[in-house]
Amino acid sequence: MTRIAVCAPSAPVAREDAERVKALALAEFPQVELVIHDQCFAVEGHFAGSDAVRLEALVECANDPTVDAVWFARGGYGACRIAEEALERLDHAAQAKTFLGYSDSGYLLGALYRERIGKPVHAPLLADVRREGGEQAVRRTLAYLAGDRSGLEPSLAEEKHPVAAFNLMTLAMLCGTRLMPGLAGHVVMVEEVSEYLYAVDRLFFHATAHLGGIAGLRLGRVSDVPENDRPFGTGALDIARYWCERHAIPFLGEADIGHDAANRIVPFGLAEAGQGQ
Repeated sequence: MTRIAVCAPSAPVAREDAERVKALALAEFPQVELVIHDQCFAVEGHFAGSDAVRLEALVECANDPTVDAVWFARGGYGACRIAEEALERLDHAAQAKTFLGYSDSGYLLGALYRERIGKPVHAPLLADVRREGGEQAVRRTLAYLAGDRSGLEPSLAEEKHPVAAFNLMTLAMLCGTRLMPGLAGHVVMVEEVSEYLYAVDRLFFHATAHLGGIAGLRLGRVSDVPENDRPFGTGALDIARYWCERHAIPFLGEADIGHDAANRIVPFGLAEAGQGQ
């Protein structure tokens, strides 16, 4: 039995969504037990409770020796506010755990990877159940935790370098902070949602300046792009190619990740290629 604790370091989730995921797990993944922390339903402004409440829940889940994995409930914003203090309080029980999420959870995944704590994994969130086709996204994470590797991002099957995956905004905000992991020699995958193309260009300007020495970059989906008052003139792929060329970063093409139900799984570090595919 794999025991999974769910907490919300950023924004809250609805109880009906949590119950829907619990029912799905019970019906289809009997080898998995979900333990959803009540903090996931707390609300204080934008956040799932105050910084202190979110911090305590995260530390409690990470340090619980009966838990095998910590699944972040939702993105949004807020994880960066508690990440540094959380790292200082994690004990030996956190070392053996898998930590899963994406979007704003990338602050924690990156910080954990930097400190070599546990196993960070870019993967669908519990709250993705609300998306069109979201149950399939949730199944992908639960199946991964049950040992099925069919949900891995396809390029990992041939990848020889360590990998990491981030929302582009999150990665750009990580750069230059004490949470930023060393990514030299890695293939870095990025995706973005709900940003103007000029903002995507600006994020690449900043992020690529901090990615010298990486083995290459792959671009996931850049979705729900708002319409500006005039066209930017180039698409997301050309933007990525441009900034990679400016910084001598190999551009490796597209990645099957994004803010959608098709978002695939990317374990940080050396790829888990070929298992269960």
